[in-house]
Amino acid sequence: MQAKKKFSILITTKNRKDDLVFTLLKINSLLSREDVECIICDDGSEDGTTDFIEANYPKILLIRNEKSKGLIYSRNRLLSLVSSEYAISIDDDLHFITQNPLEIIEEAFDKNPKIALLGFRVFWNLKEPQITYSEEHSHRMKSFVGCGHVWRMKAWREIPNYPDWFVFYGEEDFASYQLFKRNWEIHYLPEVLVNHRVDIKGRKKNADYTIRLRRSLRSGWYLYFLFYPIRHIPRRLFYTIWIQLKTKVFKGDFKALKALILALFDVVISIPKIIKNANRLSLKEFENYQNLEETKLYWNPKEKAKT
Repeated sequence: MQAKKKFSILITTKNRKDDLVFTLLKINSLLSREDVECIICDDGSEDGTTDFIEANYPKILLIRNEKSKGLIYSRNRLLSLVSSEYAISIDDDLHFITQNPLEIIEEAFDKNPKIALLGFRVFWNLKEPQITYSEEHSHRMKSFVGCGHVWRMKAWREIPNYPDWFVFYGEEDFASYQLFKRNWEIHYLPEVLVNHRVDIKGRKKNADYTIRLRRSLRSGWYLYFLFYPIRHIPRRLFYTIWIQLKTKVFKGDFKALKALILALFDVVISIPKIIKNANRLSLKEFENYQNLEETKLYWNPKEKAKT
């Protein structure tokens, strides 16, 4: 009888076979461990991703959406298959730099039973950093970054699934509010460094700039209406609109204007879902949540720990 795994590595991918191939090579030492399983969701790829995994990684549990269902739907599907104690979620263009990360992860969870989720120290660049040392220390924070984190599955099972109607963006904050309501904590784990192979500055030039901005804006607004005390919503909503107008539209970025209008339309047609899924924080809960450390999204080798 096969021993129960302790760690599950979850990867969602779509039409990025080359990135996935590189990632799998980088984490091969983890995949070969007896206490680790890997589950990949191919979200409707048309570049031979499924054939490659089946031919080269028979031990990986592969699931496939014949038609693309989106990142959040795929993450829910992956998490529903996990039977291990911890689920490590990484993007198909991300790999570990830290050696023996699993031992560090397990130790962090063991030290604090209130931790539901650990967020990794993420270096966003096409190449690995030349300097990996950091003086940062683990601490509690508001939310987490989706590209590299690990769930204590006991906590995941206590909250609703990610909202797949968001499609892309916002699921991390959705989970963070739900966890906060149930007295679970999210912590930053700088001891585990990962390389997210993304050119941040180049993203604005990508063909999907408008749709990414649209989804980013609407997910933020969905979260306001789902979780914020009603009195705080109008000011924050109008402020985000003004910032987009001031920093982008008034400077000639009409793609941003299109994204803004479409995002507002998305919110209007999603009102029934918002009403159904609302789990609003009380004024006191909202105050306590806002007092938490901001989410650590990016790490720079030149940064020093805050005192």
